[in-house]
Amino acid sequence: MTDKKAVILLSGGLDSATVVAIAKAQGYACYTMSFDYGQRHRAELQAAERVAQQLNVVEHKVIGMNLNGIGGSALTDTSIPVPEELGEGIPVTYVPARNTLFLSLALGWAEVLGARDIFIGVNAIDYSGYPDCRPEFVEAFERMANLATKAGVEGRGFAIRAPLQNLSKAEIIQAGIRLGVDYAMTVSCYQVDDDGRACGKCDSCRLRAVGFEEAGVSDPTRYR
Repeated sequence: MTDKKAVILLSGGLDSATVVAIAKAQGYACYTMSFDYGQRHRAELQAAERVAQQLNVVEHKVIGMNLNGIGGSALTDTSIPVPEELGEGIPVTYVPARNTLFLSLALGWAEVLGARDIFIGVNAIDYSGYPDCRPEFVEAFERMANLATKAGVEGRGFAIRAPLQNLSKAEIIQAGIRLGVDYAMTVSCYQVDDDGRACGKCDSCRLRAVGFEEAGVSDPTRYR
């Protein structure tokens, strides 16, 4: 067991599964964290469990929080339909403060574990325009993390790693294939059904499908 530990946010989607594989290839002992936050479906949490097992992480933790209590997103409020057409601006699938909250809890676990690296699968190229996926957000959170923690104050600071930040979806898929990621286990759809089948119409499905096509890789996604 290496002393080089990392906490990795694992949603069960394509990007976060790739990040786990990247961290493992870089020699980290991987501790993955998922969130049961009131999202529309359970399939992504089941996918995260599968990915954690396949990539043989040290520990996989699921944290509960009630983001559907504040709503404001098509992913947490069932009265807001998931859009199936491209629109302008930040889409209604944006979940207010989601990555800020997720990283904060990952930061807490990292401090407990003595891990100095936190990985997140945000991307600023092939993505939906969410403000908490931008490099400026990642850099700002890292500064905050080192101000707000005992470890940071004592000089054992944290680094927020976003290895997919400047990669296209196709490049992410190609990297994952090289590292042995089984993308058939992952779920990206915003309105996946109870059997884990994707809609093929939402923004996330479109980005995923184009990524496989441009990567020259057969799309293993099960569509309904």
